[in-house]
This record gives sequence, structure tokens and C-alpha cells, in this order.
Amino acid sequence: MATNSSNGPSSFWTQANAFVRKNLIFQKRNMKTNIRLILFPLVICLLLVLIQKTVNSQLDKHSLRCGCICVDTGKGQCEKTCGIEYSNLDQVFFCPIPHPTEWPLLLQVPAQQFRAVRTGDTCKKTGSCPVTMLITGNNQTFGQSVSGNMFSRPLNINSSDILLSLADNALGSGITSRYTNFLDAAFLSNAPIDLIQPQCSSNSQISVAIQLGSAALQKDVRCTQGLQLWRNSSSEINDEIYKGYRNGNSERKINEILAAYDFANSNENLFNVTVWYNSTYKNNTGDQPPALTRVPRSINLASNAYLQFLLGPTAKMLFEFVKEMPKPETELRLDFSSLLGPLFFTWVIVQLFPVVLISLVYEKEHKLRIMMKMHGLGDGPYWMISYAYFLAISSIYMLCFVVFGSAIGLNFFRLNDYSIHFVFYFLYINLQICLAFLVADWFSSVKTATVVGYMMVFGTGLLGGFLFQFFLQDSSFPKAGIIAMELFPGFSLYRGLYEFSQYAFTGNFMGSDGMRWKDLNDSSNGMREVLIIIAVEWLVVLCVAYYADQVVSSGKSPLFFLRKQQKNLSSSFRKPSSRRLGSKLFVQMEKFDVDQEREKVEQLLLESSTSHSIICNNLKKIYPGTDGNPEKCAVRELSLALPEGECFGMLGPNGAGKTSFINMMIGLVKPSSGTAYVQGLDIRTDMDKIYTSMGVCPQHDLLWDTLTGREHLFFYGRLKNLNGAALTHAVEESLKSVNLFHGGVADKQSGKYSGGMKRRLSVAISLIGEPKVVYMDEPSTGLDPASRNMLWDVVKRAKRNRAPRIQWKRQNIYVIVLEFLWMEACNVSETLKSSRLDTEDRMYSR
Repeated sequence: MATNSSNGPSSFWTQANAFVRKNLIFQKRNMKTNIRLILFPLVICLLLVLIQKTVNSQLDKHSLRCGCICVDTGKGQCEKTCGIEYSNLDQVFFCPIPHPTEWPLLLQVPAQQFRAVRTGDTCKKTGSCPVTMLITGNNQTFGQSVSGNMFSRPLNINSSDILLSLADNALGSGITSRYTNFLDAAFLSNAPIDLIQPQCSSNSQISVAIQLGSAALQKDVRCTQGLQLWRNSSSEINDEIYKGYRNGNSERKINEILAAYDFANSNENLFNVTVWYNSTYKNNTGDQPPALTRVPRSINLASNAYLQFLLGPTAKMLFEFVKEMPKPETELRLDFSSLLGPLFFTWVIVQLFPVVLISLVYEKEHKLRIMMKMHGLGDGPYWMISYAYFLAISSIYMLCFVVFGSAIGLNFFRLNDYSIHFVFYFLYINLQICLAFLVADWFSSVKTATVVGYMMVFGTGLLGGFLFQFFLQDSSFPKAGIIAMELFPGFSLYRGLYEFSQYAFTGNFMGSDGMRWKDLNDSSNGMREVLIIIAVEWLVVLCVAYYADQVVSSGKSPLFFLRKQQKNLSSSFRKPSSRRLGSKLFVQMEKFDVDQEREKVEQLLLESSTSHSIICNNLKKIYPGTDGNPEKCAVRELSLALPEGECFGMLGPNGAGKTSFINMMIGLVKPSSGTAYVQGLDIRTDMDKIYTSMGVCPQHDLLWDTLTGREHLFFYGRLKNLNGAALTHAVEESLKSVNLFHGGVADKQSGKYSGGMKRRLSVAISLIGEPKVVYMDEPSTGLDPASRNMLWDVVKRAKRNRAPRIQWKRQNIYVIVLEFLWMEACNVSETLKSSRLDTEDRMYSR
């Protein structure tokens, strides 16, 4: 197999060029898979649009529009009239309200069954329990005097000004409020309004009229007794309030109070008061807006009481009413692409993680990574091109995702600034690629990596949507806890998408823009901290992933970065074996030819230079015992010296240690003791340099099924620094020499090759580029006799002016024929020498 000699090891950019070309061809052959991958976000976006249209059709119902009635015009025609006075609590939000209704201020009165009582529950059954107000402060006399003014005023109704009449009284209701005040639920319910008084007569219920739009609303007002109880300190009040909580007492009873006041150091010259109120009525569950709390009246009662304490009962500071701001008619439109976006889009983006992970683990499981490395592909080009390759795929995927979403009108994309989208997605896909590189070191099976990868996809989305989001919406949850959770990359992704969705939802609802860069300064916006976390994690994970790859995949020492560059054989002497120098008995136990070879190795190690390409010095490999079995010594102190231009064949039965020996020589396993030198480079520390001048035909064919035979040879030829016409000539000659050139076989994908054709392609790969050392493991396996003869002719032509080719195969039923053909190919005599590959004598032939 004639090829033009390459000029030394290939450069970084030559290796990168070869790897890029291979990846592009591989990607082209997987075009259908890529199209299916890109269609996934399109399907998700279309699904959201379908959900949006379905929801919109449901929101167009009459019950979700402003209430209307048909008014007879007197001409036999019906005129549709809509307004707040014709709407229920659900419809009023959609009505045009140019003049919102003014509502009297109310206290939040505990329901009868939940009111705090001193002893017994009889009043709860009869509905006559008073409401309790707790008072404390530094001066009991002052506190009780001021609080006594809160409920002392009788109800005097002035029909000409109902609101002014009610503003001077302590009114309340047990009906919970809503999140708007366009309609007060307390006045629309059938329950009467409570008037808090120190004492109530037997007949203490009246009716008042509240103006609601063009209609008058009649409402009953009943007297409810209010008790003001003194407590010695605020801690006593806190303790009593807690015990009134369901989980604060062993009986799990609810005992609510109306309000509590701490007048602290208040006096005639200073007014300082703290008010307790029941925030449970906010109903702040995180999945809907919180309800309004009836706190203003509690504060106004204390202020009025203090003024009357100072100036007399005629002094008043009235709080007449509360009302909402005017609003136009609105329609209910829920932007489901924004509400569901964080969950669905998390799945879309994390979908890339198993894609990258499976690709990396596939190369690892099928030993394609180590095969490329054996033929000269360095870690630097591999990492740079693989990273750029996955980054390009991820970027195209995300670009299609944003374009699809924008084209079909999803507000999640259209309303938020596209530059923020770009920065966020770019940072995260970089972090995701680094995570895939790191996690790939933990797997050796594509099936396992696939299962775990897709579990992470769905698990991340579900945990984000049904766990993490509740913490985000809980205002009482500490911000430090949120940041700690965002250190998990899936949660930081979900937080960023959640911020996009909230700004898009609000912008769509209010008719404004979504997120802009200036919004990152808002205290409630978590996008800035997410971008910082992702950027820092990207850099940290990248370094950790590269370090783990060097230790786990490349087999380097955990402290490899501290190791100084070692000199090769030509510039330093090797010390001979201490066992050889210290024991004569060792010589007597070995056969003469084995001892002669060992002496030759010892002598070569003492020389400053040598013409021997391979020197093995007491190479030993012991596999630890498993399942109670003793340890296995596969190769025992093998010493061997091979000069340049020699073809060396190693023979032996199964288990003789041949594969263990070759695995040590090509860097797949580390020797237990001893070492070997290839071109003066130590296999323990300098395998990366050895790979640049080495060719390997492994025992099992390590090929890409979607690449053709020609494409395989072009790739490995470029790694061996061949280019231009020399590369084309070398590839064609290699294909011809192994009978893969004619009949279109060279351009057929290797996955369609027979076993023998794959074997011949593996031999051609090992010899292309004129490597200085070639290892062949059972190269004739699966070949017919004619193909074997052709293979040996290839080997004999290739060995001229070359360093040794090490080849070996198992003994089988063809042992005599294979031995004869092998010795003929290697030009050896019939004299065999023995070596100690294991505990038994093994045979090798040179």
C-alpha cells in the first residue's frame, strides 16, 4: 500500500479540519433525525396555539362578559343595556366603569363558628358570640381610655348622605373580600352588615340603601357586640393569636379575633400604635391574585379614638369610602403561551441535553473516541470541534424555536426583547453542552444515558412547574433560598422562562411591552441573577468537565496538570530492572531465549540512543479479583525489543495475555508494573505523543455506520497529515489494496458492509499515512483464504522501511494454516521462542 509520506504529526488545525469534515458528513447523513428534532419546538408551539384558541372560545361565554338586560323602548323593540348594576361578581370586572361605586369601609369580622371565646361554645351554636379586640401598651389607663372611644358612637343614619353616616361607625362583615373593589361582596351577599357596639339591644337591626349605579341596593345592618380585652404585653397577644390558629393548639380549634392594638409608649403628646390583622383572608395561594384586606378601617378607628381622647367626642377624622379607579370595558383573555410557557419551553430546551449526551456516550461505548485518538486526534481539537459542533446545532435549534414561536404569534416571544432572549438562550445552551460533557463520563451505555437523559428532561419541567414555581410565587420565601435552588441548572432555566412569561402575560393584559433590559434592575425581576448564575456555572462546569474527561476518559493521573514534561529515551538513560541486578536466581528460572531477550532489553535501556522502535521492560498486568475469585495475572514481566522494519507476530491460545499486552501498548489500560517505550516515549506518560505516529487495527471493527469506506480513509488520512493529491492518492491506493475500490464499494456506507469488508477497511485505516508503529489484532478474522493471502501481501508491502507491525490472533481450527501464512508474511523461521506472558509459558514468533 504505497502512500506519500506525511511530514510529521498533524497540526492542531489539521486535526480540527479533519474532525469538522467528518462531523459535517455525519450530520448530513442524519438529516431526517435533525429535521425531526427541529420540528419538536414547532409542534409544541402549535399545541400552545391550539390550547389558546380552545380557551378563547370558552372565554367568549355570556357569563364572562358584562351583565346586560333587555329594556323595552316602548315601540315593541328591545334595547340591550349593560352595566355594573346588571352584573354579578364574576361579570363586573368586564364592565365599563367610568364612575366606580363608593363603598363604606368595613372590618373583617370572624365568622360565628370561628370567634374567640373565653369559655364554652354555647354562643357559637346560638350565633350570639361577641367579637374580641385585644389591647396592650405601656400605659394601661391610656390604652383603655383611647380604645373605649372606638365603639361608643350610636348609628345615626342620614338618608341624604348614607356614606357619611356610616363613615363614623365600626362596620364589619364576615364575607371575604375579592381582589378588586368594583363590587364589594359583603354588600351583594344575603348576610347582614355588622355594626360593632359595646352592647346590643334585643331589636338592633336596621336597613340602609346603598347606591349602585342607577339602582339602589337595600342592605340590613345588625348590631354585634365587641369586647375589648387588655393584655399585659405584645408577646401575650402573639401567643394568644398563635393559639387561635388551627395548628397552634392540640384541639385544632380556630379562635379568631377582630383586631389587636399595641399603643406602646403613646401618650397625650405621642401617638405610636401597632395593629394586628388577619392576613389569612388574602387567600394568597400563589396561583391567583391575592384578595384585598380590610385594614384601613382598623387604622382609622385607632386614629379617630386618639383624636377624641385629646379633643373630645366631637373631633372626627372621617374615612368615608373606598373605590377603584375608573376602567373601560374589557374582555378576559388568558395568554396560555405565557402561562404554560415555562413548563413546555423547559421541555423544548432541555430536549437538547440527551441529544448531546447520547452522541458523546455513543462514541465512548463504541470506542470511536479512543480510535480517533489512537490515530492522532488530540484532546484539544476534539474538544474544540465537538463543542463548536454541538453549539452550532443547539443555536440553529433555538433560532428555529424563536422564529417558529414568533411567526405563529406567541406573545412569549413577540413582547419580550429579542436580545434578552438571545443572551439567555446562548448562555444556557453553552452550560447545557458542558453538563453533557461532564455527565458523559459517568456512562458507558447509550441505553442508560438515553433513559437518564430523558428522565432529566421531563423531571426538570415537572419539578419546575409543580415545585419551584410555588416558591417563586411565595413572597414569604427567602430570596437566598430561591438563589440556592437556581444553582440547579434546570431551575435557573425555569426561572428565566418564568420571568419571560410573567412579563409577556402582563404586557398582553395591559397592552404594553414585555421585558426590556431596564426591567432587569427591578427588585422583583430574577433574570439578572439567573444570567449571572448561568454564566458562572458555564465556566466552572466547562473546566470541571475537561478535567474529568482527562482523568476518566484519557486515563491520566488526577494531578496530571502538575506533572513536568518528561524526556524521551534518546536524551536520558533508563535504569535496568532492580530485580535483574539483584538476583541471579531470577536468571536461572527462565529459559535461555527469554533470558537472552531480557538481557538485550537491559542493555538497550543503558544506551543513550537506539534503533529499536519498541522496548518493553518487565511489562506486567494484573486484574483484581471479583466475586471472591483471586486476582488474575494476564501479562507477567514481559521484556521485548523490536527494531525498526520488523514484522512481529504473537501467537497463543485464548487467555494467554495477548489482548492485555496490546491494550497496554495502545493505551487502553495501564500496566500494573514495568513499562514500554515506543520511539523513546513512555506508554505510561506519553501516550498522546505516541498516538501521532501509531496505527491500530483493533480486534473489533470500530467504524461509523453512516460513513463510507472512502470517507473513513479521508478522515484518518487527514489526521495523519495527508492532504491534497497525496491524500486522494493514498486513499485510492488503500482501497485498491484491500479490494474495496471497484464496484462502488468504496462509496457504500460501512454499516452495509459484510464482516470481511469491515475487517479489510480496518486494516486499511491502520496503514494509511505511513505510521511508524502499527498494531493489528486478529486482522484476518472473518476473511476467506484468498482475502487472507491478499491481506498478508498488503502487510509485506507496508513493512518495508517501517517500524514494527505488531499483530496477533487466537489459535483456532486454522492454526496451522494461519501460522504458516503468518510466518510467511513476517518472513520468519520456524524456530519459536517462548516468553512469560502469563503463569504458563507462551509462544511468540518474530
